[in-house]
Amino acid sequence: MDVSLVIPVLNEEESVGLLHRAVAASMASVPVTWEAVFVDDGSTDATVERLNAVVAEDPHVKVVVLRRNFGQTAAIQAGVDHSTGAILVFLDGDLQNDPADIPTLLAKLDEGYDVVSGWRKDRHDPFLTRRVPSSCANWIISRVTGVRLHDYGCTLKAYRREVLTENRLYGDMHRFIPALASWSGARITEVPVQHHARKFGRSKYGLFRTVRVVLDLLTLKFLGSYSTKPSYLFGGVGLLFWFLGVCAALVVVGTKIFPPHHFSYNVPLLLVAGFCCTLGTLFLMLGLLAELSIRTYHESQSKPTYIVRALVTPPEGGCSDEPIPAAEDPADRGR
Repeated sequence: MDVSLVIPVLNEEESVGLLHRAVAASMASVPVTWEAVFVDDGSTDATVERLNAVVAEDPHVKVVVLRRNFGQTAAIQAGVDHSTGAILVFLDGDLQNDPADIPTLLAKLDEGYDVVSGWRKDRHDPFLTRRVPSSCANWIISRVTGVRLHDYGCTLKAYRREVLTENRLYGDMHRFIPALASWSGARITEVPVQHHARKFGRSKYGLFRTVRVVLDLLTLKFLGSYSTKPSYLFGGVGLLFWFLGVCAALVVVGTKIFPPHHFSYNVPLLLVAGFCCTLGTLFLMLGLLAELSIRTYHESQSKPTYIVRALVTPPEGGCSDEPIPAAEDPADRGR
């Protein structure tokens, strides 16, 4: 299979039929083999029945029905696991993403990119409750991750499969896939895509989503920068506390030795010194424990600490057939 479309849906009974027809019309203009993987994330309406009817009439479609609502990230991961395409395209099931943009994303991939992200340049969503929080979140994510995109929240994106197989999705990390891919060495670009106002139902997200984005971003930053060297983070904080504690202790000693002797005023500062040194020791020990956990994680599961983009070897017959003599073992000398 060349292209797999992964479409998570939740209570979209009015939309799935129209979406299927739009997807089929768009993919008919592209000379590739394709499939559409709809993932029902615990719908309580007639979404599954409508999808079953679509499967009966179109062999390009398959449906993955989850036992309950696990969230958009888990639904996307389920779609990836049950797809077979070399290229994966994600889009929402509410008709706000336009399937007519899929050929544009695929053409951009052909230019050598690994990830093509959609940018809802002309977005049709409520200004205060959706667009303002989204703009703030995009600005923060771009600055923290170093991957500058206008629209992290746009689900319409195209990926080469190897980019996603290197990164398993947990929690609500689907919006950070471009950043994860970039840290793995993927080439990323962004293209403007169409965006339509919601026709049916209501949005599954609210203002609280911004809070979740910030918390997920903290996790992402830790995983991206310190997943193989956590002692750098915890050890750095520990050394900072030790530095503050030593400085506070020196001030206390200095006021005791040099006049005026106001040691009574410095008793709280002495407590601060002891508190900082204790915290510093705890952070240093926590960093060592995190190092042990990370090494166990990588070594027990044979997790690599690097990712190879390509391997270049000499052509056949390009090397001498003479064997390379083995280096002399120092232990053999004098025998």
